[in-house]
Amino acid sequence: MYGHIYKMAQEVVAGARSVEGVHVELRRVSETLPREVLEKMGAVATLDAQKDVEICTVDELGAADAVIFGTPTRFGNMCGQMKQFLDATGKLWQEGALVGKAGSVFTSSNTQHGGQESTILSFHILLLHQGMVVVGLPYSFPGQMEIETISGCSPYGASTIAGPDGSLSPNENELAGARYQGEHVAKIARKLAA
Repeated sequence: MYGHIYKMAQEVVAGARSVEGVHVELRRVSETLPREVLEKMGAVATLDAQKDVEICTVDELGAADAVIFGTPTRFGNMCGQMKQFLDATGKLWQEGALVGKAGSVFTSSNTQHGGQESTILSFHILLLHQGMVVVGLPYSFPGQMEIETISGCSPYGASTIAGPDGSLSPNENELAGARYQGEHVAKIARKLAA
């Protein structure tokens, strides 16, 4: 809505693309809020800036070797738009289309303790039900130990803190975590696909 997930996604993509032989597609889920509501929230400009990113279809998930999901945190869980999209993946579950594929999650919340970890962990439940291999952000990413500035990221996945009014941008450590996660997932996906 305010571009935090989009900025993090661009870094995830850059990290994944740094792995030789990996093809990366950036997608978004459909916005479910009416435009007039988005205007009142001050989110239209950000959404318009992302209009060239294609909307993902459920079938695309099944065609991928790995999927790295990004979702804002809403009350310690994924946003409703993502939940609605994922609720339509029953066909993939029946077919076992995601079994054995790498799945990973990154997020953004308004505050430092706004549910980043619970959002990612609760998302992992869906990945496990789909039979995916859950991939986080390991402590081999040195930014996990950042204590000089307020920073997101945990072993569950990269994250950023947007601020109560959405005015904070992802800091360099959070962006580095997203890049690292993208590269890490791509390397694992390449091994699994072999």
